[in-house]
Amino acid sequence: EVQLVESGGGLVQAGGSLRLSCAASGFSFDDYAVGWFRQAPGKEREGVSCISSSDGSTYYADSVKGRFTISSDNAKYTVYLQMDSLKPEDTAVYYCVTPIFCSGLGFARYEDEYWGQGTQVTVSS
Repeated sequence: EVQLVESGGGLVQAGGSLRLSCAASGFSFDDYAVGWFRQAPGKEREGVSCISSSDGSTYYADSVKGRFTISSDNAKYTVYLQMDSLKPEDTAVYYCVTPIFCSGLGFARYEDEYWGQGTQVTVSS
């Protein structure tokens, strides 16, 4: 059974940093790429970043490019999202999801997905 558990969210001031973790089980990073999405109150869910360990591809939404870095530790079955220079508009619940098609140009979702429970990130101004 595929399971994803996010952690690392919290309250931080604008300009600060957080590192989110997505602990995965039930699948191999060689087979499934992993993505990070976020959803702020009253807004649609937004794809933030993704990583494909099989070919090293990563993708970032324009809104986070240059500030967020995605990485994976295959030995620990964990995907990380390092978030620097945080802005109040980054406030949202962050979710990891798999499988996802991920390339350097973008991502695409599949009909059958697995989502974690989410972790809240709040950036104060």
